[in-house]
Amino acid sequence: MNRPAVRIAALTIALLPGLALATEATSPDVAYASIDQLQQRMDAGALDSRQLARALLDRVQRIDRSGPTLRAVIETNPDVLPLADALDAKRTRSHGPLYGIPVLLKDNIETGDHMLTTAGSLALIDAPAARDASLVERLRKAGALILGKTNLSEWANFRSSHASSGWSGRGGQTKNPYVLDRNPCGSSAGSAVAVAAGLATVAIGTETDGSIICPAAMNGIVGIKPTLGLVSRRGIVPISHNQDTAGPMARSVADAATLLSVIAGSDPRDPATLEADRHATDYTKFLDPNGLRGKRIGVVRQLAGAEPNADRVLAQSIALMKAQGAIVVDPVTLPHLAELGDREFTVLLYDFKHDVNAYLANRRGLKVHTLADLIAFNQAHAAEEMPWFGQELFEKAEQKGPLTDKAYADALATAKRLSGPEGIDAALQSQQLDALLAPSWGPAFVTDPVLGDHIVSGDPTVGGASQPAAVAGYPSITVPAGFAHGLPVGIVLFGAKWSEPVLISIAYGFEQHAKAWQAPQFLPTVGDPPAASPR
Repeated sequence: MNRPAVRIAALTIALLPGLALATEATSPDVAYASIDQLQQRMDAGALDSRQLARALLDRVQRIDRSGPTLRAVIETNPDVLPLADALDAKRTRSHGPLYGIPVLLKDNIETGDHMLTTAGSLALIDAPAARDASLVERLRKAGALILGKTNLSEWANFRSSHASSGWSGRGGQTKNPYVLDRNPCGSSAGSAVAVAAGLATVAIGTETDGSIICPAAMNGIVGIKPTLGLVSRRGIVPISHNQDTAGPMARSVADAATLLSVIAGSDPRDPATLEADRHATDYTKFLDPNGLRGKRIGVVRQLAGAEPNADRVLAQSIALMKAQGAIVVDPVTLPHLAELGDREFTVLLYDFKHDVNAYLANRRGLKVHTLADLIAFNQAHAAEEMPWFGQELFEKAEQKGPLTDKAYADALATAKRLSGPEGIDAALQSQQLDALLAPSWGPAFVTDPVLGDHIVSGDPTVGGASQPAAVAGYPSITVPAGFAHGLPVGIVLFGAKWSEPVLISIAYGFEQHAKAWQAPQFLPTVGDPPAASPR
């Protein structure tokens, strides 16, 4: 989900001591370099994976733990430098695109190493996971370097309706790097902030509804929420098997496409991925600078009109798309949009109880084994876990029955039908469209631990630009599109099941002409001069 909470200390964030001072490799040019640029430097012998890893660790120390104190990285990998050495020793000219490239993982993604996997909760700190999540196996096989774990909205923002996005009991409150008193959105807050601030080349986030799209948009980066079943969820702390997925977060569409190409594919341990190998491909093949030409794009005005800055950026984006040869149909009605919220919420409550109980039953070394245990743990550790908000979503989920309940079956079937075949599919077919377009939520709101998130368009977990695709299990992508008072604003594209190639082509074509990405300035508040912090 895409909401969260706030508290400033809990566990000390684990960082490697004794990092080297800034060198050439720590320059902003390297921190913000693309995958291709880094590979060119490493192939030329001007950089290696160890130097790059040390540079980013130094940047985490100076920017994330000190300086602006972003709290995006919850833990760095204590084995990262030996792993980098091993990759450097085996490097050949025929390596893949992710070879030696540092990747951060959201802290609900398991790694079978010395790092913890906690979903931001102090209840899960007793023991690491036993093995890598399936997507981590794919990353390691591709030669990617797992740099660490990122902070998140605790339990992926499914604990309270009054939380502050980007807060966890373990990691504290993540800050937006563009304006530090603004919220990063969630739940993949740390992944988005880390990429935006140049703490890692790319990162992995997860989404149930909005948790990739919202933080990516509010931190000025690209986020892809894949089709449900394109990427394995095995080894990811769950909310809902009907909506959960993992996806790439990057500063460019090209880097996001590269990352998606590696993590996509079938996994016998996740039945939802049965068809993935029929659709997974090298998504970089669709990076066409003329990707807008001839595309039919429908504007969902039902998702606009709530925030003037987002509407202004949307208008500018539509004008650019038309200038680059897109056929924009404006407006297009998305049927049944208002009917999704209650049914989605019912499904998520049932799924969470079932899925988290199944997950905890198979995690070894923990003191909590059920959702009821989690509720009791938070009550016993309320000062650390509930200083700002409670756990009413946990409590509501615990009251739900089994997945055989008629109320659950009816809500699930109706939500899938109204969001997919009778929703997105119907809208696309009505005008023979390639994709649908909506604004993001608008510029980031002020972080407020007392009252929780303030999103002008309403509840960030019910409604908004992410919901139709999230409920249907269809893909969506957000791309930087402009700024408002120093804060990034994005657009959201979504489409039919397995339409990642089309969405990536459109997004890349837009990105190449919009050129909307800018490095963050770490402003203390809106209107202030840039902070004296390293960029």
